[in-house]
Amino acid sequence: MTQAVPQRWPDILWIVRHGESAGNVARLAADAVGAHRIDVSGRDVDVPLSPRGEEQAAALGRWFAKGEAHGRPDVMLASPYLRARETARLFRAAGGCAAAERICVDERLREKEFGVLDGLTTSGIAAALPDQAAFRRLLGKFYHRPPGGESWCDVIFRLRSVMDTVALHHPGKRVMIVAHQVVVLCLRYVIEGLSEEEILAIDRAGDVANCSVTEYRHDPAHGRGGGLVLHRYNETAPVEESPVAVTDAPDRTGVAA
Repeated sequence: MTQAVPQRWPDILWIVRHGESAGNVARLAADAVGAHRIDVSGRDVDVPLSPRGEEQAAALGRWFAKGEAHGRPDVMLASPYLRARETARLFRAAGGCAAAERICVDERLREKEFGVLDGLTTSGIAAALPDQAAFRRLLGKFYHRPPGGESWCDVIFRLRSVMDTVALHHPGKRVMIVAHQVVVLCLRYVIEGLSEEEILAIDRAGDVANCSVTEYRHDPAHGRGGGLVLHRYNETAPVEESPVAVTDAPDRTGVAA
């Protein structure tokens, strides 16, 4: 008799981009006037949510509390960046998960590091670092690693180990990850086994919206021993159904991540 293969993955995995941040707002303002630098001081890790981002996070929590997602997370993982932690906290406060649920910070879920490009707009990079602008055009965002920063491949490398941790510790659970646009996209690459061309085509189709939901569900018939299957991507209904505007600005560097 063939033994059943134990379930390796969560029942549901939700991946959420943080709410609109002060960095998102500052980038839009810089682009509007053609500035070379985005007006955000301090470390990227400390950039908070904007007031609208706080409202988006609460709206997402209320959407889950109403049962629109057909369940609430019983495991909460978040990037250590303030805007992601604030999103998770406000989501929980609005009833998105149990009030006592711990928000587990995982440094591997952090934003892509931009190195010397941090804080520069597209025109600022072209003016201050033309060699890097040319190098990025040659290699593309998947492989280009700015000095002191990361490529998408570097982000993917750390996210592969995140998924190993999720499989080891949270099979059969309902898991939510709160992180960043590049993390959402790179997790799709890892989970679905996409190619460079496929994930960049998804990226070109549009930015990941703030507080949007990307959802995977476990299917025992998917692959060998079951796997995660994409159920929805970049779902903005939680924000659309509230009085808050949907936003999708990239973060605090002028080159799309």
